[in-house]
Amino acid sequence: MTVVSSKEFAINEDKYFDLAMNEQVFVQRNNMMFIVSRANEKKKRLTPDNELRRAITGDELLERVYVSLDNFFAGK
Repeated sequence: MTVVSSKEFAINEDKYFDLAMNEQVFVQRNNMMFIVSRANEKKKRLTPDNELRRAITGDELLERVYVSLDNFFAGK
């Protein structure tokens, strides 16, 4: 697995496409991540670890924030 910036990828595009023949190349742009890999390769999935299992969705986070704010303003 290799992680590069979008600028680095653009400068050395051939290098990273060649590298993607054997491994996944992650291209990072701002807060987004893109994966470059061979199309005919079986999809490899990352297995979630314990930290990911503890994660919450954005909607769950908003609900918790609203409850916390309600409690704060109610003086609890």
